Amino acid sequence: MTEAITWNTVSFPGLGGLHFELNATALSIGSLHVKWYGVIIAAAVILAMFLLSCNSARFGITEENVFDYMLFAIPAGILGARGYYILFYLERFRRGDGSLDWLEMTRIQDGGLAIYGAVILCVIALVLFCRIKGISFFAFADLMVFGLLLGQAIGRWGNFVNIEVYGRETTLPWRMGILDRMNGIYVEVHPTFFYEFAWNLLGIVVLALILRRFHKFDGITCCLYFVWYGLGRFWLEALRPDYFTLYLFNTNIPVSQAFAALSALVAAAVLTALYRRYKAKPVPMYRERIKAKTTAKMETEKEAEDGNHH
Repeated sequence: MTEAITWNTVSFPGLGGLHFELNATALSIGSLHVKWYGVIIAAAVILAMFLLSCNSARFGITEENVFDYMLFAIPAGILGARGYYILFYLERFRRGDGSLDWLEMTRIQDGGLAIYGAVILCVIALVLFCRIKGISFFAFADLMVFGLLLGQAIGRWGNFVNIEVYGRETTLPWRMGILDRMNGIYVEVHPTFFYEFAWNLLGIVVLALILRRFHKFDGITCCLYFVWYGLGRFWLEALRPDYFTLYLFNTNIPVSQAFAALSALVAAAVLTALYRRYKAKPVPMYRERIKAKTTAKMETEKEAEDGNHH
C-alpha cells in the first residue's frame, strides 16, 4: 500500500486494508470549482440551524431570533476561524520576497479554518445581539451550543476530505495511512478528525441528558459545552504534532492545548459562580419569565376584550 498511495489516498491498514481515493472538488463548472470542504461546512450550518430552530422554544428563544442571529454569526464565524488560522500560520501566506499574499488569505475553500476563532467571534456577536434585542445571553447560549457541537462534528468530515487535522504516528488498529504534508513520506497516524467528530456527537447526548435533569438556571449547558469541548481538545492536541508551543511549567505546551485548558477552567469557574448565585437567590429561568410575560399579556388583552363587549 505504501507504494501505491498518492496525495489523495487515505488508507486504514488495520481495518482490512480499507482505503479511499478522495477528490477535494465536488463540482466543476468551467473555471468554477466547488470544494467538498465548502459543501460540508454549508451542510453543517444548515443542519445546525435546523436543530436550533426545532428546540428554540425550550429556551424561550424564537425561531426568528435564531435566524436573525445567524445572519451575524455565519460571517463572524468565518472571519474568526480564518483570522485565527492566519494568525498562527502566518508564514504560510508569505510570498518568496517576504510580502503577505492577501488574496491567498481569502481562499477558505481549500481549508484553513480554526474553530476557536469562530467560537470567539460568534460569542462576541451573540453578546451584542442579545444586548440589542433584550434577550438573555445565557439562555440563548444554552441553545446555541447544541448547534455548535453538531456543526463542529459535521465540519470535521471536511478535514477528512482535505486530508488534514490528523495526529501523530500510531500503531493502533484504526490508524490512518497518508502521505505526510510536511515531508511527503507515508505515515500511519491517529485519525483525530474522527475522534473530534465522535467527541462532539457524544457531547450533544451528554448535554441533552443534563439539560433534561439538571437545567435549573440559564447558562449551565453553555458552560458545560466549554468544559466538555475544552477537555476534548486538550486530549486531542496531545495527539497532534506540536506546531506552535508555549514554554510553561518547564515544558513546551501546544498553544491550542493551553487555550483548551484555559477555556475549560474559565467555564468551570463561571458555572460555579452561576450555581452559587442561583442557590443564594433562585430566579426564574428566561423561558419562564417569557412565558409569564406572554400569559400576562394575553390575560390583559382578554380583559380588555371582555370590557369592550360589556
